[in-house]
Amino acid sequence: MQFVDAAGAKIPAIGLGTWELRGRPCARLVEQALKLGYRHIDTAQIYENEREVGEGIRASGVRRDELFVTTKVWTTHFAPNDLERSTKESLSKLRLAEVDLLLLHWPNPHVPLAETLGALAHVRTLGMARHIGVSNFTVALLDQAVAACAEPLACDQVEYHPYLDQSKVLQSCARHGMALVAYSPIAKGRIKNDQTLARIGASHGKTAAQVCLRWLVQQNVAAIPRTSRIERLSENIEIFDFALSDEEMQQIFAMGSAKGRLTDFGFAPDWD
Repeated sequence: MQFVDAAGAKIPAIGLGTWELRGRPCARLVEQALKLGYRHIDTAQIYENEREVGEGIRASGVRRDELFVTTKVWTTHFAPNDLERSTKESLSKLRLAEVDLLLLHWPNPHVPLAETLGALAHVRTLGMARHIGVSNFTVALLDQAVAACAEPLACDQVEYHPYLDQSKVLQSCARHGMALVAYSPIAKGRIKNDQTLARIGASHGKTAAQVCLRWLVQQNVAAIPRTSRIERLSENIEIFDFALSDEEMQQIFAMGSAKGRLTDFGFAPDWD
C-alpha cells in the first residue's frame, strides 16, 4: 500500500468510502475490505453508519494501529459545543478512542469559520482525533481555514475524477502542505463505458476504474471509492502493479472540465 503524507498524517492511498452503505451489508463490506488489505475507511455522521463501520472494523481482526479511520462532522454541529459533543457521539458509535482524521463535511456560512476551526483544533488537542481537516472547501475557504486554525490541517476531501478539473484545489492543497482526498473517484461508475480509459486500461490489462484510480494515486492523491459489491473491492485496490505513462496521464487530464461535477447541493460553496 502506498501513502499520501501531509501534516504528519500517513493516509493510505486507497480507502473504502461508505456513503449510502447501511446495516449488516455495510459491516460485512468493511470487514471484507480490511481482510483484503484495505487500511483506510471513510465514514461520516450524516451517513448514519458509524456503528456498522465500527462493527466491521472489529470483525476484521485488524489491529487498530494499522488502520486509518476518517469521519466527518455534519454542518449542524459546527458550533463549538456541538462539534465536541457530536465527535464524542461518533467515537462512541465507532467504539474507538480516537479517529485518525476528523473533517468538517461541508462549509457552513452560518457559523463563523474561526469558531468551528477553533473547536476542531481543540478536539484534536483533547485526543479525539489524531489529525483534522476539511471537505468540500474551495481555494478561498482553504486559505481562510489555514489562517484561522491553530493546528495543522491534513487534507481537503473533495470530488475528483477524470471528468472534473480540480487543478486549482490541488495547487492550493500543495501550497498549504495538505493532501487531497478524492471522493467519487470513478465518477459514480460513469467511467466504466469511457473509451479512452478502456483503451488505456487494455494496454495494461486493467479496467477503466483501475486506470482512474491509478491516475489519482500518481498525482499523490488518496482515493476513497465506494462500492456495495464485494467483488469490486479487490479490483479497486489492485492498482499498485502498473504505472501510467506521462502521455496517458495527459490524455486523462484532457478529459476534465469545471462542468464535470456530480455532487452539488443548494448549500454548496461557489466552486472554483
